[in-house]
Amino acid sequence: MKRAFTGVDLSPLAQHCIERAKRHHDANALMDLAIVLELQGKRELALAIQGDALKQGQRFPIASTAADPVLRLLVIKAPGDLSTNTPLECLLENTNIAMELLYVGPGLPLPEVLPEHDLLFVAVAESNDNRPVLEYLQQRLASWPRPYLNVPREILKVERDRACELLGPIPGISMPPTQRADRTTLFQLGRGEIQLNMLLPKAEFPIIVRPLDSHAGRGLIKAESAAELLGYLEERSDSEFYISQFIDYSSTDNLFRKYRVVMMRGVPFLCHMGISNHWMVHYPYEEMIANPARREEERLAMASFDQAFARRHQAALAAVSEQIQLEYIGLDCAETKSGELLIFEVASAMLVHAMDSPDLFPYKGAQMSKVSSAFQAMLLSAAAPGDSVEAVRLV
Repeated sequence: MKRAFTGVDLSPLAQHCIERAKRHHDANALMDLAIVLELQGKRELALAIQGDALKQGQRFPIASTAADPVLRLLVIKAPGDLSTNTPLECLLENTNIAMELLYVGPGLPLPEVLPEHDLLFVAVAESNDNRPVLEYLQQRLASWPRPYLNVPREILKVERDRACELLGPIPGISMPPTQRADRTTLFQLGRGEIQLNMLLPKAEFPIIVRPLDSHAGRGLIKAESAAELLGYLEERSDSEFYISQFIDYSSTDNLFRKYRVVMMRGVPFLCHMGISNHWMVHYPYEEMIANPARREEERLAMASFDQAFARRHQAALAAVSEQIQLEYIGLDCAETKSGELLIFEVASAMLVHAMDSPDLFPYKGAQMSKVSSAFQAMLLSAAAPGDSVEAVRLV
């Protein structure tokens, strides 16, 4: 991932994985190859290769140099692309925690003999495809013999329309109602056959439209009018979408500031702050790279986060933890013009990493080390002797 992030050609690595898989019939090599192919933009081929790997087995230990690991962590994942599961590998780089992945999904039930472990982490993210997996895991984990983190029933709460019902009414939080709508209904809206307030009460254009299970801005638009919505639908083949009211969260300088915050047992940590001229803020991106003043503002935001942003929204962030009781959870958020915490998305599988250039972002290394250390401390605390399973499952 680091190589892909910095633009290194991954073709030699892909070829190495292919040769290794052929020579040793190695499922681990196939899984590595699947990741490389996805990073090269070959998603469908990557998923096919991953399927071949899973036909050979469900267990994939992560290579570690730790001779005497302090913790044996079992991570349950679902088959799918890199957005399907919490990317713990990025949080646990260069640690003495031994990690093994166990894939569970259609045709892949929990095995009768489980890998030895001190702690279990449910990395399966909320999605339409993953809902049956999470419901299955919720039943099976009810009598799990070891401590575990991120209860499946709580992961299901972060579904976009459900999360806004839980969090939107809370004082200090702005999270506009989100509604599912199928293609036919949105075509009717685009042609003027139905009115927007029939789908979203009190809403008006512009609205945010995205395909179901879309992340990282894929297929996301701000439709300024019914006509623009109609044009969007004519260019896409998706069958179901989420729609919500657009909130203008620009600051007084007309720039948009978006924060990625992770919370560990209710304690918030800032992972990045993107500043952009455009309402849809991706990170990293050309504007941050080209503008030293914006990087300096991000540095200051990280340095002052506990005393500034986290304190301003202390009650709102505590309410999120109370409503969605996940030990590890991420928020993409901003601040409204009136000072509320504007939440775009709540998810357990947001990408949190330390891959940004240390030359351009010299302050990020220390911040991400802080995040990683806090995550490791949470794992060790959860697995500590004397902690009951029930105790470590609650925020």
